[in-house]
Amino acid sequence: MRHKIATMKLGRDKDHRRSTMRNLAAGLLISGRIKTTIQRARFVRPFVEKLITTAKAGTLQARRQVVSALQDRYVVDKEESDIKRDKSFNIVKGPRLIKKLFSDIAPRYATRSGGYTRIIKLSDRRIGDAGELVYLELVDPTEEKTTKKSRTGGNRKRKAQSRLALMNRLLKESKPEAPKAAVAEAPSAPAAEETPKADGQA
Repeated sequence: MRHKIATMKLGRDKDHRRSTMRNLAAGLLISGRIKTTIQRARFVRPFVEKLITTAKAGTLQARRQVVSALQDRYVVDKEESDIKRDKSFNIVKGPRLIKKLFSDIAPRYATRSGGYTRIIKLSDRRIGDAGELVYLELVDPTEEKTTKKSRTGGNRKRKAQSRLALMNRLLKESKPEAPKAAVAEAPSAPAAEETPKADGQA
């Protein structure tokens, strides 16, 4: 029995599982979004969250911890504008992943206390085993963090607010426009009656 064992096996041994976790985390930090199965996304998500939280400290110790957990590598973009290669087509110089994490990604979440990633489920399935596919992406730091609403009072409160808004809208639409016209014409009638009296007295 596997009581209190929270580690996801993913059908791999320890070394293969660790390598898979590092590759998925590196791909997410480099591109900002990866497409994978829901099991892998749930497996790597806590790892990425802890890396960003550690990188927010910005200290030498934090950098050593992230390098030990993630392993530094080159950030290879599609255009490869900043990448230099040798005759054997091996990368010699280019931007590094740890530098991007500490200088670009971590400062964006300085005022955010968690929830740096999110999982978006997709409708299509993976060809072969029909695995459920999802997007694992970094959250835009400008978006407000939403919390889960309670199942007891949140729904009732939302329905009450919608009923109140509907009632106010119906009351505004049901007000007649005739009294408004009568009130607008009322001041003009006494003014017209007063002018002949003034001419008769003169």
